[in-house]
Amino acid sequence: MKKPQSGTPSTNSPSSSASDAVDTQLDALINRIQSLSGDSNPRANAGGTTESGQSGNSANAGSVSPPPAGRSPQGGARPTSQNSPTNHQPQNRAPAQAPIPQPTSAQRRPATGAARPAAASPGGFQPSRDEAWRPAEPTDLRTNRISETLLEAIMFRFILNAGEAEGRRIAEQVQLPFRMIEPILERFKKDQLVAYKSSTATNDYVYVLTEAGRAIARNHLNDSTYYGSCPVRLTEYIDSIKRQSIEGQFPKRKDLLKAFSDLLINPKMLERLGPAVASGRGMFLFGFPGNGKTSIAERVTGAFGKYIWIPRSVDIDGDILRVYDPMNHVADMPEASSGLLDAGGFDKRWVRIERPTIIAGGELTMEMLEVLNNPSSNISEAPLQMKSNCGTLVIDDFGRQKMSVDQLLNRWIIPLEKRYDFLNMASGKKIQVPFDQLVIFSTNLEPKDLVDDAFLRRIPYKIEVENPPESDFRKLFEIMCRVTKIPYNADAIDYLIKTHYLPVNRPFRNCQPRDLLLQVRNYCLYNDLEIELKNEYFDFACDNYFSVM
Repeated sequence: MKKPQSGTPSTNSPSSSASDAVDTQLDALINRIQSLSGDSNPRANAGGTTESGQSGNSANAGSVSPPPAGRSPQGGARPTSQNSPTNHQPQNRAPAQAPIPQPTSAQRRPATGAARPAAASPGGFQPSRDEAWRPAEPTDLRTNRISETLLEAIMFRFILNAGEAEGRRIAEQVQLPFRMIEPILERFKKDQLVAYKSSTATNDYVYVLTEAGRAIARNHLNDSTYYGSCPVRLTEYIDSIKRQSIEGQFPKRKDLLKAFSDLLINPKMLERLGPAVASGRGMFLFGFPGNGKTSIAERVTGAFGKYIWIPRSVDIDGDILRVYDPMNHVADMPEASSGLLDAGGFDKRWVRIERPTIIAGGELTMEMLEVLNNPSSNISEAPLQMKSNCGTLVIDDFGRQKMSVDQLLNRWIIPLEKRYDFLNMASGKKIQVPFDQLVIFSTNLEPKDLVDDAFLRRIPYKIEVENPPESDFRKLFEIMCRVTKIPYNADAIDYLIKTHYLPVNRPFRNCQPRDLLLQVRNYCLYNDLEIELKNEYFDFACDNYFSVM
């Protein structure tokens, strides 16, 4: 279909909105293809240009080292990216054909009376409550302010550890596009720090270190053994936390109901819990053991957006601080689009994870709240509060930690109010990082018996998790019978309550239906009996369960 000319308004066309959307995708796709070639304009020469942006003209073959024996000239001719900080051009080369003029954006789409805003998100990504932000794929080292010195050290250490590696495998290791790594490898080759072992079918080489390269790699190993993903800058990490913060989301009742859909919770409790969660600040959950304080704390995060992006590691003036922790984070990377109009990807140095919920109980120590440095590898590990940013940090069994309550309170009394924390690196640097999480202190003790008024003031919500009423207690048996696959018997539940609870004024607890049903189930399995609820089975279970309670 013929497009209207640039001077012709298209606002009266019934399909102008659809055309604009298609044009936007086409523009993004063209820009994506051009960026993959390492230049803002596609190149053309007398020999033609391949799909990967590589010239078939032998006049350009002088831009890289000669290919190994048996390698075709076409396979070895790869022009160095002009965006690279170090671009080695030969002094004498044949004049290249002038670039073919490309139509501007205004020439490719009809005018609409106003300039169309540039896409702010990678690959057509649209921010949502479940994923508020996505890191765009880097374009070049200078634009993205990536330390080339640090990147080279990581590459040297990786090749030394691997023995040999293809160029694209090295790019995959540092999680950067191959077009950004290739000029560095070519410079290594020119400086005789690496050598070609062989070529590959994908127009690439297998690289090995020379003796001079191995010496440099060993020197880098003395500084650190890290050879993982290229770190992001600290300022980028801080900016990402601001974009994905739980503050300002203000989850509503429907969000809380969805988060607690698999948990029986009293409506009165939900009314008190809702504003505390929406504040995104902090709370005390206190009450008798077994009433579900930990279960409530674990589900609070579900009331906020589902995903956040965190860096694999952070560069702090040459120091490496690992943030992504598979033990505490659940990775959930987006699926790659296979569509023709997929205009771009995301920064592979970042990981999309489920919004974190980190629980620390009696094992919590003061060292876990500070940067942990391994002196042999010189790699630092982020503390728990940094790993829980944009999520929930649960201090379970508060008051029973190895460190004293006063130590923990003194460590966090300022971050809880100011919403930022100071960390000391092993090199002596002190950095400021966000303290952006919902901190939940879960305890069986009265908060006023644990902390003073100054600390209680910084935890605005104190919520008691009370014992369930009899109606909820009976409902819990119905739910847990379905979970344990035991046929529900209302008469047996009546017998249990009237015999083992009411006469002795025994309080109901949320954990007891599950615990008693498991005892009945195990008793039946052991005695090769049909699994069912009977009065005598409950008698046996209660004698065991309440013998010292």
